[in-house]
Amino acid sequence: MQPHIDSRLPTAYDPERDAGKRIGDDRRCLMATKERTRPRVVVIGGSIGGLNAALWLQDAGCDTVVFERAQAPLEDRGAGIVLHPATIRYLLTHERPDIQQLAAAAHWIRFLDPSGEIAHQEPCRYQFTAYNVLYRTLLRHFDLARYHLGQECTGFEQVGDQVFVSFASGRREHCDLLVCADGINSLGRRTLLSEVQPQYAGYVAWRGTVAEQDLPPDVFAVIHEAITYSVMSDSHILVYPIPDGEGNVEPGYRLMNWLWYRNVPEGEDLDDLLTTRTGERFGTSVPPGFVQERHLRKLRADAQHLPPVFTTLIERTATPFLQVIMDLETPRMAFGRVCLIGDAAFTARPHVAAGSAKAAEDGWTLAEAIRDCGGNIDAALARWEPAQLALGQQVVARAREAGTRLQNNQWDTGTPLPFGLYAVGDNVFGDTLA
Repeated sequence: MQPHIDSRLPTAYDPERDAGKRIGDDRRCLMATKERTRPRVVVIGGSIGGLNAALWLQDAGCDTVVFERAQAPLEDRGAGIVLHPATIRYLLTHERPDIQQLAAAAHWIRFLDPSGEIAHQEPCRYQFTAYNVLYRTLLRHFDLARYHLGQECTGFEQVGDQVFVSFASGRREHCDLLVCADGINSLGRRTLLSEVQPQYAGYVAWRGTVAEQDLPPDVFAVIHEAITYSVMSDSHILVYPIPDGEGNVEPGYRLMNWLWYRNVPEGEDLDDLLTTRTGERFGTSVPPGFVQERHLRKLRADAQHLPPVFTTLIERTATPFLQVIMDLETPRMAFGRVCLIGDAAFTARPHVAAGSAKAAEDGWTLAEAIRDCGGNIDAALARWEPAQLALGQQVVARAREAGTRLQNNQWDTGTPLPFGLYAVGDNVFGDTLA
């Protein structure tokens, strides 16, 4: 069966249609604020972290509205997500979903040697979902009239206990709290902490998906119920199953999501890799269809030296894409009535599979703090920030250590995978859910 995904989707902001909603008189905004009893919260960024925050803040009694810069509903960003209870805490609390309807299960961790033979395997209980499935399932719980597409935030200013937010469309909003869930390239962080920049880890992740039904039977037999690794000198590669674009989790009809981490020197080589077919240079990723053909040819040629399973996967991927691996840490997350959550504050390498979980946890704990403090934003932020700073620091540090070992062929195949938010293994659903 497929998960129920709401077909209702928000539409982009239309300046003429929504002209009456535009607020141009800040004084009038302040007067209206005094008459309200519920804190008004603006969330910048409508991806999984922003949606989680908006949902929890709404439940905590806040008047919450989301603004997303994309013109259309968000689609597959990064393909696969290792599911963590924190990532879907809202769904578990409000609808108690069948996890098997949201995710593809892996029952084995496998490591392949260079010839493709199984060098080590052990049982596991991991669940893997796809961005589209998780995003649309969360979105159906939020009032679409409060989820605005086509709204790029261009700046904000704090005046007393209010924040005024400006958008490229000319729209202007006010709020008691601005939540910046706008990712690694966060405008909020660049405005508040201009000296804090993402740090290149020295390697990139090539990524792609292949439909299970397009794989030869011998390849499917090795990888379909497992998370499968191969670790080599200066590189490692892995693959695991995820739901297909329609949310289908039935074995044989899912997608196999692979990632190949490869060292690339900073400078000319990295700049060339991030330059698209049309000559545009991207900063942190190059999406499917934009990678230069000569880079794809080299990728497929180099894949001939991988274990045969991975060679086949890369050969049968129509549009591989790539992601630059970064570390990002901020010394603060709260600034008056503005806060940073998710990748806007801490970006960890993917190796601990905690990025979405960290963003969701930031939003949930923020809402709990506001609830516990009776809607007092200042008190709530003071209570919330220390623990989330500590969490972000340890996740980034653990991901950095795991990436260094995996990328330098220092990983013992018997070592537990480093997946987890607060500790290794705390995202195993079999240990936490009935």
